[in-house]
Amino acid sequence: MTGEPRPEPPLFGKVALIGMGLIGSSIARALRTLPLAGSVVAADRSEAVIARVRELVIADETTTDLAAAVRGADLVIACVPVGAMGAVAEAIGPHLKPGAIVSDVGSTKGSIVAQMAPHMPAGVHLIPAHPVAGTEHSGPDSGFPELFHGRWCILTPVPDTDPDAVERLAAFWQGLGSKTEVMAPDHHDLVLAITSHVPHLIAYNIVGTASDLETVTESEVIKFSAGGFRDFTRIAASDPTMWRDVFLHNKEAVLEVLGRFTEDLIALQRNIRWGQGDQLFDLFTRTRAIRRSIIDQRQDTADPDFGRNRK
Repeated sequence: MTGEPRPEPPLFGKVALIGMGLIGSSIARALRTLPLAGSVVAADRSEAVIARVRELVIADETTTDLAAAVRGADLVIACVPVGAMGAVAEAIGPHLKPGAIVSDVGSTKGSIVAQMAPHMPAGVHLIPAHPVAGTEHSGPDSGFPELFHGRWCILTPVPDTDPDAVERLAAFWQGLGSKTEVMAPDHHDLVLAITSHVPHLIAYNIVGTASDLETVTESEVIKFSAGGFRDFTRIAASDPTMWRDVFLHNKEAVLEVLGRFTEDLIALQRNIRWGQGDQLFDLFTRTRAIRRSIIDQRQDTADPDFGRNRK
């Protein structure tokens, strides 16, 4: 005997990842160097995606058969668009082992519970989750293991979920570098409507407005893009399938926030029309403080040009 300490067993024996886009491939890459999974199975219904995953060597096994992927898995994470969650749950439900944890990475949670819960067999723990991290890129080549570092992952367990299972999933995301918080699915959907969903909708809309403006040519929009419009285009470049599903599956919260936003926009329009500079200054001062708070909590950088490389 050497006297050296034995390595601790991984947190989960087998982890199955369904959907190998940005989030799925980032999880897979991170798990290659972390003691969180004994083995990783990557599943995707696209033959082309799975072929690329094999080339990247970011999983121990690869398959297009979702049922085969989840057999014997201790943790299953669905990394597909929100609108596809029900079909995935139906395909994998009969093949899940008792005690398995089933989760997801979608940015709506109420609809995830509605789609997936009916297909979960007794003894399986459904714990929806949302890693609040991402880029405008998609596909297996877009992932990177540091994606979740310092970001929040929100867990939204259904009622009566085993607390130990919630703690294990939280430990998994913490192992990937995330901070975790637990909240109810409907509250999550309202919070994300204001912090993510409506801002994306505004970005899509302003870029679409610019492209439709007949008095400004497309070449001028591209050539003279100032920082604000340029940042809108980055957000508006996000995966269209994913965001179509987000808005259709979180429409109540999005419409509620859009209503409030519309009212505030009309008030702002009135301030400008009537030259109410004090009101504008007060608003801009409050919003500047929010930006500083985001930087203080390390959710963005204060580097010049937002940390972009101009070269």
